[in-house]
Amino acid sequence: MAPLLLSMVGLLLLTASGAAARPVTVNSVKYVVTNEALPTLGGKRFESEVGTDFTVKVLRNATAFAWKVFRQSPNERKQDVDVINLFVRVVPGIAFTVGNNITIGDDYVEKVPSVRVSITETYFHEVAHVWQPFGEGQPIGLIEGIADYVVLKAGLGTWAKPGKGTRWDQGYDATALFLDYCASFRSTFVADLIRLMPVKYSDSYFEQLLGKTVDQLWADYKAKYGDGQ
Repeated sequence: MAPLLLSMVGLLLLTASGAAARPVTVNSVKYVVTNEALPTLGGKRFESEVGTDFTVKVLRNATAFAWKVFRQSPNERKQDVDVINLFVRVVPGIAFTVGNNITIGDDYVEKVPSVRVSITETYFHEVAHVWQPFGEGQPIGLIEGIADYVVLKAGLGTWAKPGKGTRWDQGYDATALFLDYCASFRSTFVADLIRLMPVKYSDSYFEQLLGKTVDQLWADYKAKYGDGQ
């Protein structure tokens, strides 16, 4: 996936009126979809081509799949998340998630081809952010790579060949593909990794789980796949 381009400063500027929120509860998690961009072409396209029912269905499936990838039992999930809010808003960029609130940009909805296909990928990425832990010191590239790893395992999106990237924590698809390589040695690797870092992150977790440092693993990965060409 491409980086999700939006400054957090923009959160302070989001004011708009739109379609009333419609709550739907599934497996104790409530999903609330609010279109605040109705006056725009993106907001109108969301209503006509995406809609609340489709969005709730995908968010529900994405939640169940993230729980599966992360191997999170009910007691291991974030106990303070009983609702996921999704907003379509007049903001630049594709999407961002803060806590349990997902924002989708109206311009992205307006211009992306095959909107349901693309937005499904985006929903899976953003829902993964809702459920993944953010241990202190975790590289932002790893945070985004884990979310993209969920998208990868769901069979969504178009992916580069393994080997892409210049750093293991480059983020998004480059890191997701590296994590998938790590998981070839331990199928539960990503779930085990995030289980170690609900409070604090350390690069040493790679060696703890796989017997090699993350730099050694990255060197082996690049030696095997090159630059992903």
